[in-house]
This record gives sequence, C-alpha cells and structure tokens, in this order.
Amino acid sequence: MRKETLVIYGGSFDPIHNGHLRIARRAREHFQSDVVFVPAYAPRWKKPAASFNERLLMLRLALKSEGSPSFRLSTVEGERKGEVSYSIDTVEEFARLYPSRRLVFLIGADEANSFPKWKEAERLARLADVYYVPREGVEIEPSLFESFGLRRLLGADPGTVSSSAVRSLTSLDLPFAVLNFIVEHGLYFMEELRARLGEERLAHSVSVASLAYSIALQNGIASPERAYVAGLLHDIGKPVGEVSARDIVLRECPEAVDYPPYALHQWVGSFLARERYGIKDGEILDAIAYHCTGKPHMTPLGKIVYSADKIEPGRGYDSRKLIKSCLANYYVGFLDVLKANRIYLKKNGSGIDNELTAKTMALYLRKEK
Repeated sequence: MRKETLVIYGGSFDPIHNGHLRIARRAREHFQSDVVFVPAYAPRWKKPAASFNERLLMLRLALKSEGSPSFRLSTVEGERKGEVSYSIDTVEEFARLYPSRRLVFLIGADEANSFPKWKEAERLARLADVYYVPREGVEIEPSLFESFGLRRLLGADPGTVSSSAVRSLTSLDLPFAVLNFIVEHGLYFMEELRARLGEERLAHSVSVASLAYSIALQNGIASPERAYVAGLLHDIGKPVGEVSARDIVLRECPEAVDYPPYALHQWVGSFLARERYGIKDGEILDAIAYHCTGKPHMTPLGKIVYSADKIEPGRGYDSRKLIKSCLANYYVGFLDVLKANRIYLKKNGSGIDNELTAKTMALYLRKEK
C-alpha cells in the first residue's frame, strides 16, 4: 500500500514571497499532498534580518491570503529554539509525529550543494526523500544524486524573486498582506527609506505606492507590485539639494538641466532608484523619472504613478472622484487627473512652466477645451 506523502518546506522565509508559494503549489500538485512550512528559528548559515516572530506572522498572513487547506504552518523550530536550527531535528520530529507518512524534505538549489555539510545529512536522507528546486545558474554536484538520493522537483518555477531581492526592494513579488506588514513594521528596506525621506514624506510615498498598486491591480496590469515600487521610490530624489540635483540631471538627462527646481527630483529619483536600490526595470525607472511633469506617450505604469502622486488622499483636497475614476479605468482616470491639474495650475496663477508638462497636456488633452 502506497504511503501518503507529507512535504516539509523549511527555510528562513525572511520574508516569504510569491516564489515560495509557487514552489509550494507545485509540490502540492506533484506529490498530491499537504505542504508544511517550517520557519527556522536560528538558521545555521545566516542570521535573518527579521525576528522569528515577525517571520512567523508574515507566513501566517501569506498562507491566509493563499487560502489553501493543503498549506500548513509548523512552529516546531520556534518551540525547540536553541542556538541553531538543525533540519535533522525537525525531520526526526515529523517522523515521530507521522510514522505512517512518506516524508519529502524540500530545499533550494543553492542549499543542495552544501547538503553534505549539514548535521547528520545521511540520516536525514534516510528519513525523508530530499528534493531540490532548480534555480537558474546553479549547477548541482552530480555525486549528490547517488550519495543522498537527491531528486529534482520537476516543473517548479519560483520566478526571479528572492528574499534578498525583497529585503533590498529590488522586487516586491510577494503577497500584499506581507508587503503591508513589512511597511507597517518598518522592516528591511523601510529603515533606510525612513532615514532618507523622513516620516512625513515617507507617509506620502507609502500612500502613493498603495494607491498605485490598487489602480494597477483593479485595471488588470501585470505585476502590480511594480507600481508599488515606483510609488514608494518616486520622491527619493527630493532630499538632494538643488546644486547636487542639477549635477546629476546634467549627467543623466542634460536636456532637463534648466528645468524648475521642483521638477529636478524626478530624474534624481530615477538615478538613485537604479544606482542605490538596484532597480533595473526600465518602466519603473521611467515612471519615477516623469511622475512630476509627465511626458508624451507615457507607459501605463507611468500614467498610474503620475496619477497616484497627484491624487493620493494625503494631498489635502477631496480627490475621491479622481481616485474612483482611476480605479475604474486608469487611462480615463489619467486624463481626468491631467484636466484637474491644468485647472489647478490656472487657478493658482503659476501656469504651465515647463515644456514636458505643456507637451503632455497638449497631446492627451488636445480635444479638450
């Protein structure tokens, strides 16, 4: 009689992201089994940036968002504690709790090559079938397949996200509930952003990011977390003084060097997003670079971030109609935001003082009186 399988999915989960969930879905499908997430209390090879309790809470939020009865959470390593979390102890505990189950122990490709160095690796491989998730650029030592019966989980594709990418803000491909937790509790990238922007400007940036994400999500834009990244970073150029800002713009976008001081931060922000935060996505960088003035032929992401910045609720005026318009149709909403901005500039007496904004409004509002 074939044993029912139980997949043990351990790791630091610092933090959990959608790549982890994609792997777990594939394991559930492949083995037709439950998947138990086991966060390490004190990983042997690295020190997590977040505490065990914070990582545990993020896991709970992610699994609640996933809503799968096949996904479970075990706090066995937190209950055991100790200076180091050893996988053999965890596997032995599961073998004791589920003696009639076939155990599968799931690890990443980057962990597979170090498996022989793990505590009692041979015993672990006898208690559980060890499967690894392939990762681009990581070659597995061939001897491991024979020595430990290592096997590959076929069809598993976590994507390009990683926990380190989330911590550095390079990618936010993770459940929105987890992202909110990170932001609300000031974890990972938030500490540096708070130091750079200050509380008031950070609050504005978070509000823009959340609104941009919601607009992208409601409009079916692929990877709405990209809108969040652009919104969160759109003002990082503001703390840079005018002299330094013009120096950066002269190098990065020389045709804009004589623009009004208030507009310079958008190009500086795009530069810092690329150089300091490692953002390589051209659409994110472009959305940051023109969120203030706009430009002709903006991408959908650019239109969304431009609108979110102009109408975020903390601006001090009633923007509910404009927000509703953007949520219903980002393009129509963008046009409505442009119209409202044109009216504001006329009433304020400043008028349109730069060529980019003039061209943007001329193109998109050419049929408007």
